Amino acid sequence: MYSITRRIPYKTLLRPLFFAHPRNLCSASATTQKLERIADELLDLTKLERHDYSILFRLKLGLNNAVSGLASADSASTGSGSASTEAKAAEKTAFDIKLEKFDAAAKIKIIKEVRTFTDLGLKEAKDLVEKAPVVLKKGVTKEEGNPIVEKLKELGATVVLE
Repeated sequence: MYSITRRIPYKTLLRPLFFAHPRNLCSASATTQKLERIADELLDLTKLERHDYSILFRLKLGLNNAVSGLASADSASTGSGSASTEAKAAEKTAFDIKLEKFDAAAKIKIIKEVRTFTDLGLKEAKDLVEKAPVVLKKGVTKEEGNPIVEKLKELGATVVLE
């Protein structure tokens, strides 16, 4: 005759032993209250909001497989906040300053200006400018790049911030 324990998986029988006692939190009461508030807010989210939150959380942690879930989240939800999350993630922070062409009369002034923000010597700056179209500087922020672009445009160069 079969006993009842043979029909119930072993892990199921052990579960009450391990989870019967509540866990004590190791943090202060203010932190515990904060965590309880966050847990309550997470429980109040809808299914789509929880999905969007999980994707956002993985992105914040830097996990790569969260990016593939971002595309499915956009197709699954319309206007639930994932579009704004994607727009922030897609916004560029590093730009390249590209010299497309320049006025031949202003070549010397452009070379001097290129030397000021690239730390190149005269020969290297001259060679770089003569290779136009060429990227003059990579990985600059928009705040750093805009004054450089404006100055080069004043001198007669065609410059873009990519």
